[in-house]
Amino acid sequence: MKKYGLSIPPEFEGMIDEPLLKKVQEYETEKTRCSFVSSIFSNIVTIVFIFGGLLGVYNSWVSSLNWPFVLSGILFFLLLSYATSVISIPFSLFVTFKIENKFGFNVMKPKLWLTDFLKSIALSTVLTAIVLSIGLWLIQSSPDYWWIWVWGFFLIFSLFMMYISPYVIEPLFNKFTPIEEPELEDRIKNLMQKADISVSRVFRMDASKRSRHTNAYFSGIGKVKRIILYDTLLEKMNHNEILAVLAHEAGHWKKRHILKMIIAAEVVSFIGIYFSFRILQTDFLADLFQIQKATFYAKLVLLGFIGGILSFPFTPLGSYVSRRFERQADKFAYELTENREAMASALIKLSRDNLSNLHPHPLYATFYYSHPPVIERIRDIKEMVSP
Repeated sequence: MKKYGLSIPPEFEGMIDEPLLKKVQEYETEKTRCSFVSSIFSNIVTIVFIFGGLLGVYNSWVSSLNWPFVLSGILFFLLLSYATSVISIPFSLFVTFKIENKFGFNVMKPKLWLTDFLKSIALSTVLTAIVLSIGLWLIQSSPDYWWIWVWGFFLIFSLFMMYISPYVIEPLFNKFTPIEEPELEDRIKNLMQKADISVSRVFRMDASKRSRHTNAYFSGIGKVKRIILYDTLLEKMNHNEILAVLAHEAGHWKKRHILKMIIAAEVVSFIGIYFSFRILQTDFLADLFQIQKATFYAKLVLLGFIGGILSFPFTPLGSYVSRRFERQADKFAYELTENREAMASALIKLSRDNLSNLHPHPLYATFYYSHPPVIERIRDIKEMVSP
């Protein structure tokens, strides 16, 4: 950032200036520092909890209640989830009301933040209780084969949540209304029809009551999709740019990227839950971490801790696949719209309006970025030719 942050890429000439790039530098720096502090703090808390004896004390306390297996598990994990939420509060408040405020993004009032937080806690409590109840019941009912049943239940539950989320969960936090531009709606539906995608409705989401960030997405599973446009996006982009953004999202559906990611995740999950089952049948974790009379729930916490460490080296692989999918979606969008100018200008506006880092370190981008750096995407788009 210090070396290249004030350099204006040729693709952005006339669209940004040096003062804006300084603002991008400051925004990226403050977000990174806060994320760094938050990460260190959460890791310290985790290490103290596991290696400082707190997990053992907590495990013994839950065991002393002598509750049934399922109820004990619900209590064990719900209290941990509440603790995690409470610990994250200071950082969430700092990001929202300090950093996002400073750079002109946040428009949320403290009352709305608190309402969102309480809704999230209530929703998380209900969903967690449901998942734990059924999952732990399956474990108790089929001690030798629970790993298969639990994997199947999680798969069905996740697909069910994908289906009901647009109709039940998302409206709890945002208001969705039909867009008030018949011409734009017709153009969107014609574009989607050209891509052989059925669209039920095109909605405007009141994102501006929380933030000035812009976005758009598809929701729903199956053949019929709902298109959601942030009201901030509608205000800042012209019709051709909006169509370019949606054509990119259509590319993900037509290339079956969502389905491929689900299948890959479920394959990894299937393998992971089998090995978890084998490990949880032993006292290996309890002995390794010196937890006396470790409950099944404590072993799960330890397994999750180890799993997070073991999965970390695979982060670049997931990032690479995601970037590959993004490039395929960009190519599809160009073939669908044949409007590289609108695609490029949409990316430029998204980057400019969201103060995106135009010069990420190549190694960091390779390891973590789910999208190719925006300059690479724009250059690739401008070199595309019709099939």
